Amino acid sequence: MTLNSNLQQFLAGLFLLLTFTACSDDDDATTPPVVETNTIADFVASNDNYSSLEAALQVTGITATLAGTDNYTVFAPDNDAFAAFLADNGFSSLSEVPVSALTQILLNHVQMGEIMAADLSTGYIESMATGSASDDNLSMYISTEDGVMINGVATVEQANIEVDNGVIHAVDAVIGLPSVVTFALADPTFNTLVAALTREDDFTFVSTLMKTGSPAPFTVFAPTNDAFGALLEELEMSSLEDIPEDVLASTLAYHVVAGANVTSSMLADDMEVSTLAEQSFTIDLDNGATITDANGRTSNIVVVDVQANNGVIHVIDTVILPEM
Repeated sequence: MTLNSNLQQFLAGLFLLLTFTACSDDDDATTPPVVETNTIADFVASNDNYSSLEAALQVTGITATLAGTDNYTVFAPDNDAFAAFLADNGFSSLSEVPVSALTQILLNHVQMGEIMAADLSTGYIESMATGSASDDNLSMYISTEDGVMINGVATVEQANIEVDNGVIHAVDAVIGLPSVVTFALADPTFNTLVAALTREDDFTFVSTLMKTGSPAPFTVFAPTNDAFGALLEELEMSSLEDIPEDVLASTLAYHVVAGANVTSSMLADDMEVSTLAEQSFTIDLDNGATITDANGRTSNIVVVDVQANNGVIHVIDTVILPEM
């Protein structure tokens, strides 16, 4: 074999090698590597204990949202929580729950952004759900007195499960859409109010304030425990039991507006507000938001816009009294 022949063979081999390498590079360029993800949706789908939640997310179309890149915080109910929810509400299967209702119930477990358990404190936050009374997002009452509890119904069993697009907190119950009664029962600020609403067997305040149909929606001006304490002192009474039944009934009705979800942005100076007691009081916005009752007494609105499915709560620091 001559030198020329050897050189020709070497060049032919080099050409084949370069051609194969170029083809391999082209293949690499057209076939992107598989990237493993662990989004909220991935986590739910990969855990058998959340198969009911996965099915609910799929039927409502929320799976795609929780598989994206935006960060969310999810309070995730397990299969036992969904089974209890269905039984409590008279459903034999998830397919019987109206999709529109199921969508809002699921969104009531979701917050925008990443909220770790240590970032939660006792008070109100917003979920991504909306209710029948308003287009505003529903409130959630968080209690951190003994672990983390939501709306008085769901307890966080495992916190801070970190995923690619946020954080998951496992809860032991489905968090249904709250009524104004839900917040009254969940928030210990209203313990005395609840005692007043339920003092007499023939009081219908609780059943009425749980309704989503007429006379809902409601606007409730809710007095604190301290407000009731001050009222008893003002009336020179030692306990709630000392207040005559008719006076207590009229007073409680005087704190409720029916047929309207009146948020703080709707309040106006010198606004006359009609109540279930068939008497009105006046809103004053000159020096903060205050209420002047039928007796000329005033009460400060100290917390606004606790949004429920069937109405809104504003917290006041003095019990207002109708004209007797």
